[in-house]
Amino acid sequence: MSYPYLSQSADGAVLLHVYVQPKASKSKVVGLFDGCLKIAITAPPVDGKANEEVVKFLARLLDIPGRNIAIQAGGQSRRKRVLLRAARVEDILAKIEAILAKGL
Repeated sequence: MSYPYLSQSADGAVLLHVYVQPKASKSKVVGLFDGCLKIAITAPPVDGKANEEVVKFLARLLDIPGRNIAIQAGGQSRRKRVLLRAARVEDILAKIEAILAKGL
């Protein structure tokens, strides 16, 4: 099975492709959308607040320290490529698949 929202960079870090819906009533995983993991966050897309919330939300969701998460591309877009350092693709995939199966 193919997972277009998840890949590995040349240096071994995990790349997660996300589609962000800002100003939601609750931060949550919505599902898959157009090859991305779609997440809703409560922060507005102003002054980098949405990007900060994306990092915090993914840190909690994937149980990774926030310092190991960086938005690599798409800082001003709803589509973002997020770099997850010190993580394995298999572990991240298992966590995301479990979350999607629960419908969170």
